[in-house]
Amino acid sequence: MSTAIVTGQPVPGSSLEHDLRSLGFEVRPAADAAETEALLAAVPAGRRVALVDARFVGHPHALRLGLTDPRFPLAAVPGAVTAQPAARQALTRAVARETSADGGTTGTGGAPALAVDCLADRVAGALDADGGAVHRPELGSLVATVPDDPQARNEARQAVAAVDDEAVRLKSAVKSRDGFFTTFFISPYSRYLARWCARRGLTPNQVTTASLLTALIAAGCAATGTRGGFVAAGVLLIASFVLDCTDGQLARYALKYSTLGAWLDATFDRAKEYAYYAGLALGASAAGGSGGGDDVWALALGAMILQTCRHVVDFSFNEANHDATANTSPTAALSDKLDSVGWTVWLRRMIVLPIGERWALIAVLTAATTPRITFYVLLAGCAFAATYTTAGRVLRSLTRKAQRTDRAAQALADLADSGPLAGAVRRVAGKGLPGLAVPAVALLGGAAVTAASALTDFGGPLPVAGALVYVLASALAVARPLKGALDWLVPPFFRAAEYGTVLALACKAGVNGALPAAFGLVAAVAYHHYDTVYRIRGNAGAPPARLVRAIGGHEGRTLLVTVLAAVLTAAQFQAALTVLAVAVALVVLVESIRFWVSAGAPAVHDEGETA
Repeated sequence: MSTAIVTGQPVPGSSLEHDLRSLGFEVRPAADAAETEALLAAVPAGRRVALVDARFVGHPHALRLGLTDPRFPLAAVPGAVTAQPAARQALTRAVARETSADGGTTGTGGAPALAVDCLADRVAGALDADGGAVHRPELGSLVATVPDDPQARNEARQAVAAVDDEAVRLKSAVKSRDGFFTTFFISPYSRYLARWCARRGLTPNQVTTASLLTALIAAGCAATGTRGGFVAAGVLLIASFVLDCTDGQLARYALKYSTLGAWLDATFDRAKEYAYYAGLALGASAAGGSGGGDDVWALALGAMILQTCRHVVDFSFNEANHDATANTSPTAALSDKLDSVGWTVWLRRMIVLPIGERWALIAVLTAATTPRITFYVLLAGCAFAATYTTAGRVLRSLTRKAQRTDRAAQALADLADSGPLAGAVRRVAGKGLPGLAVPAVALLGGAAVTAASALTDFGGPLPVAGALVYVLASALAVARPLKGALDWLVPPFFRAAEYGTVLALACKAGVNGALPAAFGLVAAVAYHHYDTVYRIRGNAGAPPARLVRAIGGHEGRTLLVTVLAAVLTAAQFQAALTVLAVAVALVVLVESIRFWVSAGAPAVHDEGETA
């Protein structure tokens, strides 16, 4: 239960109290500032509290946006201010000062007097003056105001009546920027499904879980290897995506954001897609009956690696430029100019194969063709998309004169996932490398170990030598803060090197089960890397150093896999990969679950991958 203290004299005919109760607030009237202060002190410390002017006129959804969003400790709209338990002390201090202020009509700190003497607005101004981060939501066409006379009140009520509150709420449930397929084929009806869920008390987490279960059933259908199974898998994959859109729309519609929801939404998309890849690979093996199946595990693993590396490129580039100064370039200007032409916007969003287009492509190809053709088309499309986006970002980085911050450098270092081996070599190596040598060395080191693993027979010493070169190169690449123009390429180069080495050695092993074991290992490590991304996005920092040490860092795992390939038989190597996959998965999942269900996890709701 939350408490709303309505300040001032009640207005006849006002629906304010009804609106606040519908939002879950217990309403307590206060005649003046002194009574407001006394009532505020009586509210239990664990409750959210709001101060609302009795003269407030506005849409219920304006109040909902301003007073119920769980992501912000302090928030305000004209005529109302709220504080969650963590910010109650700041609110109490502000109310106390405003209560004792002479006249109560002058803004805090000498600010200009308010047009209407409104305690809630004065308190919000005092919180701003104290440095409090008061969130003020964009209201758009919604009305939120405190009229100062009957005529203004009548005009405000007419403005409220002229705008459909529910239509605005429903429209705002859909992301403002999304892919073509999602915008035109999913969102037109999924928003109504989100409202249906909200009216029945369903939560975003329940819808997210339903989406995961639907995708897992789809993967199971694909694993049957029958044409009927493939058709059912395609249909269910689209159904899973509809639910995937619905959970975010439900969170925005009902303002139900949670720490657990952040974790579920951030990880389940990848779990669904990669589980489906595994289902297709199993189905291909079963399609031809005993001994007649098609082994596409290498393609499935390749698709997972490519997609994960694409995401890391997105994450690294965005983090590197999150708060960069002088962040402009001719390439960015050209991109903005193209965005002003309607058809180019949708074309550019489609060719990068965002999740909607990608899942639709996979679903149609699964139902109509074979798993091998599905993976071939998926790999070609994702490779083109990766080339297009990465080339554009490289050009932007080379043509802009951005000064990257310490925060950006730390985020890139966390995304690099360097372990104790790189740390030891870095301490010996000293200052590191200048300028463009950083991504170049990271690329060459990764190429050395991957090529040595792919181009030599299984069990030879060259992959180990390549891995030692990679350890040295990766340590040199991160020996100094990653503030160079192209240093955001370092984490994706590391991901490609580690995952590619596992794929190459599993292919060279040539025994049944090696590639599925490699798929499991890469999936476990990729989960750790996605988990790191979403912690950084939530401003919660990287996973603890002990976790990175426990699983060896990217260079330690790469060296270990090459050593295992050199000293074990192919069958033993397959068993070792399986054990390693299970061990890494257990360690990272336990730590991830501990963090995301703890009180310190950020209350965010993932908006999905970059379109």
